[in-house]
Amino acid sequence: MLLAAQILTGLVLLIHIYIFLLETVLFRTRGMKVFGFPRDSADMYAPLMSNQGCYNGFLAAALALGLLHPDPAIARAFVWFGLGCVAVAGIWGAVTAKVRILFVQTVPAALAMGAWLLVG
Repeated sequence: MLLAAQILTGLVLLIHIYIFLLETVLFRTRGMKVFGFPRDSADMYAPLMSNQGCYNGFLAAALALGLLHPDPAIARAFVWFGLGCVAVAGIWGAVTAKVRILFVQTVPAALAMGAWLLVG
């Protein structure tokens, strides 16, 4: 079960690296299309999305630390912090922006959290 928890956490990590890239360096190209922004609004939304992307990058960093830190207690704290933040952010995004965010962020995070609970 530990391997499953690590794989699911890694999946959430990869999702957030991708979101970070879409909201920062790829926003004017791929990001605008993925998030459904009209082409003529790039200048208005790019700074906001870049800022939001930083937060997703921080979540990815927390998960990476959780998977890589040599001290198991510290690693687990980072994993739970990162997954908990992702789950809550996904719920908030579903309520305030698009319901799809719940399935892209919260469901994978909740599955990973469930796997970690089974690890003990």
